[in-house]
Amino acid sequence: MLASNKVAVVTGGANGIGLSCTMKFLQQDYLVICVDIDEVALNEAKEKCNNDRLIVQKVNVSLESNVLSLSDFVDQNYNKIDALINCVGIQTYGSLDDTTEHLWDTTFSVNVKSMFLMAKHFVPLMRKNGKGSIVNLSSVQSLVSQKGVLAYAASKGAINAFSRALAIDLADSQIRVNSVLPGSVDTPMLRKAADLFRGSKTADEIVEDWGHAHPIGRVGSGAEIAELIFFLSSESSSFITGGQYVIDGGLTSQLPVVLPTSK
Repeated sequence: MLASNKVAVVTGGANGIGLSCTMKFLQQDYLVICVDIDEVALNEAKEKCNNDRLIVQKVNVSLESNVLSLSDFVDQNYNKIDALINCVGIQTYGSLDDTTEHLWDTTFSVNVKSMFLMAKHFVPLMRKNGKGSIVNLSSVQSLVSQKGVLAYAASKGAINAFSRALAIDLADSQIRVNSVLPGSVDTPMLRKAADLFRGSKTADEIVEDWGHAHPIGRVGSGAEIAELIFFLSSESSSFITGGQYVIDGGLTSQLPVVLPTSK
């Protein structure tokens, strides 16, 4: 018998914000099925967490056959799911001119299609339980954007719309759906971007620069995002559904034009 009799599935759960969610739900005595395509990261997560309530599964969640196999595994072994946390995602770059059809399709397949497939095949397990919560990881770039991230920004906007529509469809099943929109968060994905665009600076210096763009003066941590995601998955948020929650250190609250200071 599980300590809390709660089951969570976390996609992208071996890296970045997903790993922080895996660890947070384990701390709250959930049994966590940590799903990722990165086998090395899965093994590292298992070693780092060192918890017999952690089940790791290598799955490509953008393929329906893989998701069906995963849902069958969870159904046969645990017969239910309380929380579905969709953290899987890739960062892609390109303007209209240099975004290929393949890049567009790959971005949407990983970032959006995967969430559709996970919901489609895991909602029946939530209905067995009579309720549940789905949290989809989006981005502030679904609201505001930079240059050169056309497919990525569009995919994150799609996640917000998908989450709202799904929340309405599932409300009568007592299944809540929300999206979380982080600003810059210190993850391997952010570090990879920093290394890509660092020029003569170090990746650490670039991350620090990006942090200064946030009114709070720094980038966020995966653990901070996981706190919000766990709240939205818990009974403490039982009247919250269909929302999109910005967690960005004030980044989207400010205008880029700065008033001159008086002498």
